Amino acid sequence: MGHQDIQWGIAPIGWRNDDIPDIGKENTLSHLLGDIYVAGFDGTEVGGFFPEADVLNKELRLRNLKIAGKWFSSFIVQDGVEETAKAFERHCAYLKEVGAAIAVVSEQTYSIQKEEKNVFSKKPYFTDEEWNQLTSGLDILGGIANRYGLKLAFHHHMGTTVQTMEEVDRLMENTDPAKVHLLYDTGHIYVSDKEYVPLLRKHIHRIAHVHYKDVRKEVMEQCEQKGQSFLDAFLAGMFTVPGDGDLDFVDVYEELLKHDYKGWIVIEAEQDPAKAHPLEYALIAREYIDKNLLNKSLINK
Repeated sequence: MGHQDIQWGIAPIGWRNDDIPDIGKENTLSHLLGDIYVAGFDGTEVGGFFPEADVLNKELRLRNLKIAGKWFSSFIVQDGVEETAKAFERHCAYLKEVGAAIAVVSEQTYSIQKEEKNVFSKKPYFTDEEWNQLTSGLDILGGIANRYGLKLAFHHHMGTTVQTMEEVDRLMENTDPAKVHLLYDTGHIYVSDKEYVPLLRKHIHRIAHVHYKDVRKEVMEQCEQKGQSFLDAFLAGMFTVPGDGDLDFVDVYEELLKHDYKGWIVIEAEQDPAKAHPLEYALIAREYIDKNLLNKSLINK
């Protein structure tokens, strides 16, 4: 389903949400993986409700699906790197067992993404000392990931201390490129900075993982005017899959191809599955990819 060096996945967050467990709780692992297979994707990321590695591996083999990676909430600044590293070691061991390539890391110290705070204006910030703790700690975690044959991909995220392009710049400048890579998320950087291509172009050589998240601009503007939290904003429909929102992924895809990106592109759109049928939206994304990205890239070759 695409360029030979790119694998296409879709995240479980469209079926069930780890931050709000009641959402989509009726959707089982079999349901999720079945939908992903039907929609023609290569695999997914590990969700919080996923089983132990041996059980998951059997379910994946039955559907010829793969695991791209899994989210890890780091608390380097809050808890210290030693405690964080112990949890991350277990995280990486699991990822190796399920054949993943990426350990997705997001620093959650001071994060407001699960709180009822205005995500558009109340984001947290680090002091210089805390920045030094974070970047040096990420280098340590990146070394652990490397030992397991994984790449640490840092996820810039709304409501956290590494959200804006300026903050991503600082993190990239102060971490080891061999140990700390970037997860590029179109939706998060657009909602944060109101543009999404400059971050891609500036840090293309550090990008090891990609999330394609579309944005409904009108809903985003309404949520910003209301001062909504991150959770309330996505429940209102701020995010969606490519082909259903207002972002254009053609330039993004061509930029990745131009720089020989090798890895996963994962469709990720936090939505309420009661409002946005997961399989229906997976098929919308698949159709958009096939018509606007894959066919176009083949024509241009």
